[in-house]
Amino acid sequence: MREAAFIKNNKSRWVLFEAVLQNKERIHPDKLADLYIEITDDLSYANTFYPNSKTSFYLNSLASQAHQKIYKTKKESKNRLVSFFKTEFPLLFFNYQKELLITFIVFAFFIIVGAYSSASDGNFIRLILGDAYVNMTLENIENNDPMAVYKKAGELDMFIGITINNIRVALYAFVMGILLSVGTLYVMMQNGIMLGSFLYFFYDKGLFWESMRTIWIHGTIEISVIIVAGAAGLVVGNSLLFPGTYTRLRSFINGVKNGLKIMLSTIPFFIIAGFLEGFVTRHTEMPDSLAVLIISLSLIAIIYYYVMYPRKVYMKHKITNQINTNGN
Repeated sequence: MREAAFIKNNKSRWVLFEAVLQNKERIHPDKLADLYIEITDDLSYANTFYPNSKTSFYLNSLASQAHQKIYKTKKESKNRLVSFFKTEFPLLFFNYQKELLITFIVFAFFIIVGAYSSASDGNFIRLILGDAYVNMTLENIENNDPMAVYKKAGELDMFIGITINNIRVALYAFVMGILLSVGTLYVMMQNGIMLGSFLYFFYDKGLFWESMRTIWIHGTIEISVIIVAGAAGLVVGNSLLFPGTYTRLRSFINGVKNGLKIMLSTIPFFIIAGFLEGFVTRHTEMPDSLAVLIISLSLIAIIYYYVMYPRKVYMKHKITNQINTNGN
């Protein structure tokens, strides 16, 4: 059966089921259970014949919502936050790996652009980073403490200030997605060029390793979750560009909801990044091995939670649905 025919034959049932989940329709619990079984059957069929299609993702989302609505308990509601980070978000984010890849590629590309432009034009760094920052850093270099900028503020003040600022940047990248995704990509461009210029500045001064082992202590998580926030912005923008079977308004509302869930996932990581920048990065005298260990663990945590873990949860959920379907 062609996918279009499959959708046409079953769409009315899916719309009813979604309306029930959103409390817009009321039906008998037995009928809801029957609908759930039918939805999981459709999901199994879609996964078999239309893998990785929007239909498959849509049905998987419906089945996930239904499972939570039908089988949730008081104990689950008490652990709602744990359930969100452990199951709900990874299951959602599996569907947005493409958006994550796009924001990563755009960000990485403009890091290269920033570094190349800085190497080609001596005034470019001052244009991007500002005279005040460049002059201050040159003075720190002359004083044999190039990373002194991380030591000037108090630890707690720096932790709070940096965390708030990073969340602000991430929210900006997210909100700019409303400009049909172009706004978010522009924010990725800005930050990528800035980072590329920053890295080249220290490379040009013969301090490449010193800067890398210092700034990436906090920057690994900080930059990574800004890229994740960019993916959330693309979710919003793409919901307007590609509404699929939804009305554009309904698609936009769903995009904003899903984008906000992605943003929520970044908050703990921003707090960790702020803590590292406020309390750890300033200790430039630490052994290189310890700095590399912190950077490596940070990178592993980010890749696992945002790339590997969502796939793991999705596959587990898919197998569980298939078992439930076969059992029924």
